[in-house]
Amino acid sequence: MKPTGISRRDFFTVFILLFNALTWLYMTVLMIDSIIGNLDIASTIWTIFYASVVSSSIVGSILSSKIERLNFLYFWMALGAVASFSPAIANDLSIVNTSISCLLLGVSVGLGMPSALSYFADLTQIENRGRIGGIIFLTANLGVFPLALPFMLLNSTISSLTLAIWRGLGLVFFLSFKPKDKHEKKLGKRKQASFTDIFQDKSFILYLIPWIMFTFIDRLGGEFFGRQLEEALIGSISALFGGFLADSIGRKRVVVYGFILLGIAYGIVGIAPTMLLPRYLYLTLDGFAAGILSVTCLLILWGDLSQSGRREKYYVIGSIPLFLTSLVPIHLSPYIALIPLNATFSIASFFLFLAVLPLIYAPETLPEKKIRLRQLQSYAEKARKLSEKHLKSSTLN
Repeated sequence: MKPTGISRRDFFTVFILLFNALTWLYMTVLMIDSIIGNLDIASTIWTIFYASVVSSSIVGSILSSKIERLNFLYFWMALGAVASFSPAIANDLSIVNTSISCLLLGVSVGLGMPSALSYFADLTQIENRGRIGGIIFLTANLGVFPLALPFMLLNSTISSLTLAIWRGLGLVFFLSFKPKDKHEKKLGKRKQASFTDIFQDKSFILYLIPWIMFTFIDRLGGEFFGRQLEEALIGSISALFGGFLADSIGRKRVVVYGFILLGIAYGIVGIAPTMLLPRYLYLTLDGFAAGILSVTCLLILWGDLSQSGRREKYYVIGSIPLFLTSLVPIHLSPYIALIPLNATFSIASFFLFLAVLPLIYAPETLPEKKIRLRQLQSYAEKARKLSEKHLKSSTLN
C-alpha cells in the first residue's frame, strides 16, 4: 500500500465498505428494473425510490452528528440486507408491495451513504484520495458485471435473496477488519457544518454547478444514444486514470479536461449523428469523460473542500444531482423525443458552456506544494531510469 500512502488495514476497510455499497446500489437498481419492467407505474416507482434515497441521505447526514459513525455504518449495512430481502417476502408484487419495497430500498441506500463517503475521505489523505477513489471506482464498476447475472437469469425472489446475502457479506467482511474511526470525536465537540454554511462556500458552489450540468447532459445524451457496455467499461478504466491524474496535476485540471472531452465528443457526433464512426467516437470520449468526472466529483472534491468529521452534508449535496437527474429519462422521455437530434447538440453545447464558466474561477483543491512534489518525484524517477540506462550502456561498451 506504499504507493497509495495508506495502511493496508485502512485501505481494505474503506475498500470493502465502498465496494460493497456501490455494487449493491447498482444491483438494487437492476432488481427494481427487473421487477417493474415497462409497467405503467414504472415512473411512479422510480420516483419513490430516488426520492427516498435523497430524503434519507439528508436525514442520515443530520443523524451522523448524533450517532457514533461506525455504529451508524453497521446499522446501515444491516438495514440494507433486510431491505434487500423485502421483495422476496412480499406475498405478491402488487403496486402497494412494490412501492413499499422500493421505499425501503431507497432509504437503505441513502441513509448511510454520506457517512460512508465521509469515512472514506477521513481515512485518506488529500494527496492520495484520487488514486484510492479511482481503484475503488474501477473495481466496483467491473465487479458488478458478474454479480448482476442473477438479475438477468433468475426470478425476483432469488435476485432479492442474492442481494441480501451480498449486503450481509459486506457487513461481515467490514467487521472482520475491525475498523477504527480515528477522526471520531465526542458528540459534544463534533459540530456539523450547516447546509446554509455549505451553500455559502463559494468554492463548493463553483464545482457543484458544473457537476449538475454534467449529470443533466449525461442523462440527455444517454436518452438519445443509449447506454453501451463498451462505454461503461471505458468509464470504469478512465475513473482509475482520472483518480491518479487528479493526485498528480490537481482536481481542477482534471474536471476541465473532462468537459473538454465532452465538448469534442458532442462536436464529432454533431457533424454526422447518423453515421456509425462519429457515434463510436462519441461513446468513447463520453465514457472517458464520464469516468474521470464521476470519480472526481463523487469521491474526491467534496472531501477536499470539507473538514474532517464534518463532511457528510457536503457529500449529500454533491450526490443529489446524480440521483435526481436519474428521473430525467423517466419523466421527460416523451418530451425529449420531440427534440430534433441537431437541436440536442445545441442544448448540450449551451450547458457545457455554462458548466465551464464557474471552473474559470474555481480554486484548485490539491495544494500546490503537493503538485510540485509529485512533479519532482516524477522527474527524479525519470532521471534515475536514464542514469541506469546510461550506466548499463557504458558497461556493455
